[in-house]
Amino acid sequence: MRLTAEAAPASTSLLAHYKTVRQATRQLCSPLSPEDMMVQSCPEASPVKWHLAHTSWFFETFVLREFAAGYQPFDPEFHWLFNSYYNSLGDMPEKKLRASFSRPSLDAVLAYRSHVDAAMIARMQHPLEDEAARRIALGLEHEQQHQELIATDIKHALFTNPLHPAYVETPAQKRNETIAPPLDWVDFAAGLTEIGINLDPASTNTFAFDNETPRHPVYLQPYRLATRLVTCAEYLAFIDQNGYNRPELWLAEGWTTMRAEAWQAPLYWQRDNSTNSGWRIYTMHGFRSLDDLSETPVCHLSFFEADAYARWAGFRLPTEFEWEHAAGQFELLYKEVDSRPALLTFPKLDGIEKPAVIAATTANLVETGNLHPAPATALSGLQQMYGDVWEWTASGYTGYPGYKPLPGALGEYNGKFMSSQVVLRGGSCVTPATHIRPTYRNFFGPATRWQFSGLRLAQDGAK
Repeated sequence: MRLTAEAAPASTSLLAHYKTVRQATRQLCSPLSPEDMMVQSCPEASPVKWHLAHTSWFFETFVLREFAAGYQPFDPEFHWLFNSYYNSLGDMPEKKLRASFSRPSLDAVLAYRSHVDAAMIARMQHPLEDEAARRIALGLEHEQQHQELIATDIKHALFTNPLHPAYVETPAQKRNETIAPPLDWVDFAAGLTEIGINLDPASTNTFAFDNETPRHPVYLQPYRLATRLVTCAEYLAFIDQNGYNRPELWLAEGWTTMRAEAWQAPLYWQRDNSTNSGWRIYTMHGFRSLDDLSETPVCHLSFFEADAYARWAGFRLPTEFEWEHAAGQFELLYKEVDSRPALLTFPKLDGIEKPAVIAATTANLVETGNLHPAPATALSGLQQMYGDVWEWTASGYTGYPGYKPLPGALGEYNGKFMSSQVVLRGGSCVTPATHIRPTYRNFFGPATRWQFSGLRLAQDGAK
């Protein structure tokens, strides 16, 4: 199966894609107990049980209630109980109270999912209105976003447990002997580039979030992008050289936040004198020595930490437009690997002064089962552009020129968050392969650390 990323949603029936995505959510939850699914361990997170309900609520609210004649809601109370932030739809519980939802029970939430699935499958077995098809596609992308959140939320929940249990137990792992290749640079010339995507309003075969539109020209100065992500070993050098105590490296808000939160290292790093490095890192597979993970990309950094490291190293973070321009040099292809969709990247080599020669590789996304960033392996060229960690950019999250949110309640999906957020690009090791594309814009507050977020360095090019 060889499909371009933009054409992938049209490659199979919407019904088949629906079943695949919904099953993937349940599969992510299979290692968890009902008690695990109740925990809400930080303000950014939600209980897994809530994710299971809310993703069903989305289809019930925006598809079944409007496009399935005679549909009977599973429980009328769920319409407000599992609303997240759609103010135009009415009241909702405070987010911090989601961990108190001992009722409805997990069995009731799973029954709710089954009820919605049965109605959705029945509806999709008949011709769909174009708007219904578009909303189903949006709902599936929404659910894949929540699959990532399930992974990040449960990792934080298990880490805060005094026993620090693993999400998935694995046999004793040997130290990864892979050495990350030396950091190199790829040069990009100055010029106009096209950013974003234009969607045909009459088409139901392609998808992008409204914040990826409209496509528009951006002029870029010459720039250079690092060939790989920053590693744990490189970030440890920043710590060892007193990076967390040098105010000249930090943005003012970052310095204040870091001091108030007493950050001394990335989230999930703990001091451990039994290791050569003096640190251990909590992963989805439990604690591992930093010695074993030194060549993997550093993750769970805030924007402030990523920016401070870049200043310390003498470089900067790329803008989101530089990142998208560079990522556009690759063709994204989906292929079945061990019966699971995987993302392959092939270089296009358009407009690159120093050729980014790279062998086709499978991106480290959720389908690999690694659930942790993996070391770079190629000796030259851009790599790790997709998967491993979400890459902080230097760009604030705003609308593109001519941006218009979706009409109605769905207009609250992205547009109302265009304040005090920073854009991240590229996906992570818990991103589904069919969910990522060059134009995808993730965004979080600059102090956010519970996501799989890291950094790639950039610098100005020669003029």
